[in-house]
Amino acid sequence: MFISLWEFFYGHFFRFWMKWLLRQMTGKCELQRIFDTYVGAQRTHRIENSLTYSKNKVLQKATRVVQSEVDKCVDDIMKEKNINPEKDASSIRRGLIPFLCSQHCFKICMKMCLLQITGYKQLYLDVESVRKRPYDSDNLQHEELLMKLWNLLMPTKKLNARISKQWAEIGFQGDDPKTDFRGMGILGLINLVYFSENYTSEAHQILSRSNHPKLGYSYAIVGINLTEMAYSLLKSEALKFHLYNFVPGIPTMEHFHQFYCYLVYEFDKFWFEEEPESIMYFNLYREKFHEKIKGLLLDCNVALTLKV
Repeated sequence: MFISLWEFFYGHFFRFWMKWLLRQMTGKCELQRIFDTYVGAQRTHRIENSLTYSKNKVLQKATRVVQSEVDKCVDDIMKEKNINPEKDASSIRRGLIPFLCSQHCFKICMKMCLLQITGYKQLYLDVESVRKRPYDSDNLQHEELLMKLWNLLMPTKKLNARISKQWAEIGFQGDDPKTDFRGMGILGLINLVYFSENYTSEAHQILSRSNHPKLGYSYAIVGINLTEMAYSLLKSEALKFHLYNFVPGIPTMEHFHQFYCYLVYEFDKFWFEEEPESIMYFNLYREKFHEKIKGLLLDCNVALTLKV
């Protein structure tokens, strides 16, 4: 209750007067002060919060603007906050703005932040759209993608039939893999193929390790499970610090796939380090790994990239 009261008073009273006082002292609005003080994800995150909680309608709308209107939105913000681009640039030339921000004027910094903020929202919509698309065995592209996965993982072994017990060799549960894609749709298959195609040697290594007599697990099923983990982290906005640091612009599906690859590689290491007694404990260790990743993502300087 105390926290709720503090948030109410801070949002409605204290924050307004604090911003007013700082503006009188520095001659700069909150957005300018953020650009002067912070870099990376911390900068974008604070800009996002400042815009979101602003009482100004122009600033509030900025986090929901479409990417094609970002330039106009930046101009509207500068007009609303009475920020003169020429004055801002002259301040940079005179060295009045710290070096980390002196490389870009307000307009460029704000545009980059808005591209990251709106790009994250669009990325979620794109991922969700693919996730909702079920695997369709009558769709030739889906079938070709599934066969591509087999050929990438088992290049020296021919698949005898489309419906076959051989699929278990790469970690599917049944004779027809399409039933395993129900939770994540075609997104699960796209991620599996992406990792196998872009990190082929690592995929072969992990597939081999997944057949360990004691610590083995179902490679494809775990891969689909990790797609769900990546999706849930994106949906909950836990990936913001990572993507704001990792992508100096608009995050795309490519960046989502890259994060998935990081999860696959790190989960395999985590699994063998933990040495579970049985695959029956998978959910327990999966949640433990999930909590570990969420903890890493709380760091405003985080950038989780696969390094091999």
